[in-house]
Amino acid sequence: MNTVSTTHKAASVICNRRDFVRSTTVAGLVAGCNTLQAVEAGPETTPRVCIYTEQFQSLPIAKVCEVFQHIGVDGLDLTVRPGGHIEPKNARAELPAAVKAARDHGLDIMMLTTGINAPNKTAEGVLAACQDSGIDRIKLGYFGVPSQSFGKLAKLMDEVRRKLVAVAELAAKYEVKPCIHIHSGDTMPSNGFMVYDLIRDMPTDRIGAYLDSHHMTVTGGAGGWRQAIDLLTPWISLVALKNSQWRPVERDNTGQQRWRIEYCRLEDGIAPIADFVSTVEKVGYRGFYTLHTEYKRPVEDCIQLTTDDFRFLQKVFARLS
Repeated sequence: MNTVSTTHKAASVICNRRDFVRSTTVAGLVAGCNTLQAVEAGPETTPRVCIYTEQFQSLPIAKVCEVFQHIGVDGLDLTVRPGGHIEPKNARAELPAAVKAARDHGLDIMMLTTGINAPNKTAEGVLAACQDSGIDRIKLGYFGVPSQSFGKLAKLMDEVRRKLVAVAELAAKYEVKPCIHIHSGDTMPSNGFMVYDLIRDMPTDRIGAYLDSHHMTVTGGAGGWRQAIDLLTPWISLVALKNSQWRPVERDNTGQQRWRIEYCRLEDGIAPIADFVSTVEKVGYRGFYTLHTEYKRPVEDCIQLTTDDFRFLQKVFARLS
């Protein structure tokens, strides 16, 4: 893996907010983003950044590459899963064109987000496509935790652990590292400590831990996320950055206030992004970061919000020097 760029892009794009508001098409949005401004001085080796493409799936991959090039990032975290930019069964046929589109715009496809959670023919096709295209790591899919399985979690974890071992063995044949994403809610894994328990006996060159600032703060409170990073240090292979806020909703029938999570700009949420990144760097991570701009907004708004997030992240990186 190309860990850090020796020189980051000399400039990154700042799109005039009024241009975004006035634009009525994505083409107009991209065309309006043609003014380069110097990035604030940062460390000599700035971490590379890619963007998760789920919120941009209404656009063809070539157009996504054009947008990301204007934002100023280094590449794509491409969705290759059911309903993604590329359907898994088509990975071997379509991924080379996506890689070419990225390179034509000075970008790389730096990782794939997949739904793989078992070794099968479809998974093998995706892994073979990665090897053909020089992509060396993927995000795995999740394992559901049915409500009726309460009381059987330990047994379910044993089953998942066996599946992870089998997936890792298959992926190793194609020189790809599968990475298990730290999520939250009714899924497995639902926190960093669960990830540690699942992979603690697996070789660090066979499987990776995929950190996530939002989910680890939601499940890890004020300090649990930091402890999870400590435990997972040898396996850390991918890091997602996103943020959120708790919003009050209607009370239940006992009068208890209920809350929901709403994604927000990196600088506005409960996850301490600068502290999170600093901790990850302190334990020796020198890989790239993926921006998860999971805004449930029109694509035009997502482009602006992602641009804002990338600009904020540049300030965070500048503090690392």
